[in-house]
Amino acid sequence: MKNWSAVGEVWQRLAVRERRLVSFALALVLCALVWALGIAPALGTLRAAPTRLAQLDQQLQAMRSLAVQAQELQARPPVRREDALRTLQSSLEQRLGKQARLSNAGDRVTVTLSGVAPELLTQWLGQARSTARVVVQQARLSRTPDGWDGSIVLLLPAQ
Repeated sequence: MKNWSAVGEVWQRLAVRERRLVSFALALVLCALVWALGIAPALGTLRAAPTRLAQLDQQLQAMRSLAVQAQELQARPPVRREDALRTLQSSLEQRLGKQARLSNAGDRVTVTLSGVAPELLTQWLGQARSTARVVVQQARLSRTPDGWDGSIVLLLPAQ
């Protein structure tokens, strides 16, 4: 209370013109605070809203597309292990030829690569994942001038 009474005394000692100037300065500071804390952030949000909505729409479309793909994959009948192995072997021979060798050990298949072009390997892996429904469990690859060398361990589908 003492502070307010001191402010009141100082206010009373000011001339009318000085009171108007101080009032104007206080009003200006108050307006600046209202602008900085209330209006400017809201306007920024309004300006950014169309861009953000477009981004969110793109994300929503991508999520819907992924959901449709997941439903399609779930609706597909399961693949037997023997069928998956045959499919892998035939696709390996067709796509990669003598640059790849397949060896089977239970529920795992090891594919050994020798100088395989990156595009061919990408195509073959995509085909193997979709048709034989295998999962890459481990990959040890090294880049050479001829392509990729190394091995890929695939997990066959459960019986």
